[in-house]
Amino acid sequence: MSITSMQNAFSLKGKAAIVTGGSKGIGFGIASAFAEQGSDVAIFARDERAGTDAAAEITSKHGVKSKFYKADMSDIESCRRAVDQAVADFGEINILVNNAGHGPNGDLLDMDAEISEYFKCIDVDLNGVVRMTYLVGRHMRTIGKGGKIINISSNAGDMASRAVFMASYCTAKAAVNQFTRAMALELAGHRINVNAIAPGYTHSNLLGGLPQAALDGIARSIPTGRLGTAIEIGALAVYLASEASDQVTGAIVTIDGGHSLGIY
Repeated sequence: MSITSMQNAFSLKGKAAIVTGGSKGIGFGIASAFAEQGSDVAIFARDERAGTDAAAEITSKHGVKSKFYKADMSDIESCRRAVDQAVADFGEINILVNNAGHGPNGDLLDMDAEISEYFKCIDVDLNGVVRMTYLVGRHMRTIGKGGKIINISSNAGDMASRAVFMASYCTAKAAVNQFTRAMALELAGHRINVNAIAPGYTHSNLLGGLPQAALDGIARSIPTGRLGTAIEIGALAVYLASEASDQVTGAIVTIDGGHSLGIY
């Protein structure tokens, strides 16, 4: 059912969302944006202290229900336990954000004999998305109210990096984009929209170790002249989670300040 006015078009009141990797960085920005628009939020992460603190901050600041669930995206039984508990606690889940990921990991030919870093990235960044989509998608199908699934991809899914070699990350994110399109078709009949957000360089914990000079250099390579912020990703996620985007599915929305428009 489409919106008929802008009044409450972006409201998430009465909804409950799972945000994987929601304890920090982009995930926390998305969880906070959802909470500000009225959604209850389940934080899925591995770091218990960070996750508990994030949920407490969201509840304190926005007055919504928020709880932490320990979950490992590379282990489907861990994911299943967390999803089942979240459903028991919140009653139903209406929104899933697949944000948890394993970052860039160096030159492929310099990895160990098992290429373990490559496969770790694929298992979390791609297969973790599949695991959570399977578990939460089945729940959404059962309750029969539709839903929104948002996969956090990257502009690295469409472009390779000369600055940092990260073949596994690029491969995983490209596959996430195609998985998003395939699942959008598969789930449309159940009124479940599936979209992806593809950020570029964004201020988050992943860039926290870089010196300011390096960050300044990155900013100069971006047409808008700056890095993105987690709350900007959150604002886009709010749109894709809200009724305003009910006619949007299978989209890969890039938010990178124009970085992917050319070679820098």
